[in-house]
Amino acid sequence: MSQPEVDIRVRGLRKSYGEVTAVDGVDLEIARGEFFTMLGPSGSGKTTTLRLIAGFERPDAGTVELGGRDVSGLPPYARDVNTVFQDYALFPHMSVLENVEYGLRVKKVAKAERRSRATEALELVRLGEYGPRRPNQLSGGQRQRVALARAIVNRPQALLLDEPLGALDLKLRQELQVELKRIQQELGITFVYVTHDQEEALTMSDRLAVFNGGRIEQVGAPADVYEHPASEFIAGFVGVSNVLERRDSAGAVRRFTVRPEKIRLLDPGASVEGAYVEEGRIRDVLYVGAVTRFHVELDAGGELMVVSQNLESSSSEVLERRGSRVRLCWRPEHVFAINGSSEGAR
Repeated sequence: MSQPEVDIRVRGLRKSYGEVTAVDGVDLEIARGEFFTMLGPSGSGKTTTLRLIAGFERPDAGTVELGGRDVSGLPPYARDVNTVFQDYALFPHMSVLENVEYGLRVKKVAKAERRSRATEALELVRLGEYGPRRPNQLSGGQRQRVALARAIVNRPQALLLDEPLGALDLKLRQELQVELKRIQQELGITFVYVTHDQEEALTMSDRLAVFNGGRIEQVGAPADVYEHPASEFIAGFVGVSNVLERRDSAGAVRRFTVRPEKIRLLDPGASVEGAYVEEGRIRDVLYVGAVTRFHVELDAGGELMVVSQNLESSSSEVLERRGSRVRLCWRPEHVFAINGSSEGAR
């Protein structure tokens, strides 16, 4: 199969602010039409990398290419990208339709065409009937949709999104995640999305890059990054993972991880075949509706978190398990050894 065409390529990107290195040698290729997420904690370099791609910052070293063209020295307006921020930055004195039209008006697009394109963009974000309203008459989610329509009406080569849903409540944020993915698929243009929310990145992305300390630690499809983390940092940051230390037959200390949902919680003495087994005592129980989180102190030292679905158990039943003895087991294929192969975690 032919390789997808690269839409955005950065090479050796570096950016410092005084003695602080925000981006430290980032290399990245993003395919045309891809929903690509840059994920990481605050200060990891993801937003600075996005700003370097957009042209809001100039790199100290390295290059930025858009569609095979080196744009490293060009200002933002000369790059075929648009950016959507967490702050909607809508003009309060303009109607919704006028806000969406604004970029086309600056480009001196004819009135009939800009009105048609702005109406089409509002229809795409499901706000077709809201054109006459003012921004202060809209909810936060609706204002964010207007900001998105204003960005896509210019038909950019790529759309850059800097934590656009961060100010919204959880339910609305989850709804707009689905909408953003739908819009991206309908448009077929490249989306580069910045977030610190792991669930958001796993839900929306075709691929994601995990940033830490100004560098990229891993790039891959969401399932690959989650199931096969490349480092202890990724295992702990992308979702929740247990980290344990054990000595192998040669006396060497091995560190390994296993996801909480991969661990089965059994009664003491239950027979188990073909799996790793640990004995322990439930120290704490957190009932969170659909699932329960069990914190288990192991007899061999250390602690594991176990996540179990509440298929038939009530809150009172699971809470009564606090302090009880249990046997934990998980399959070999669900173990990730940080220092060597998964065999070392046995």
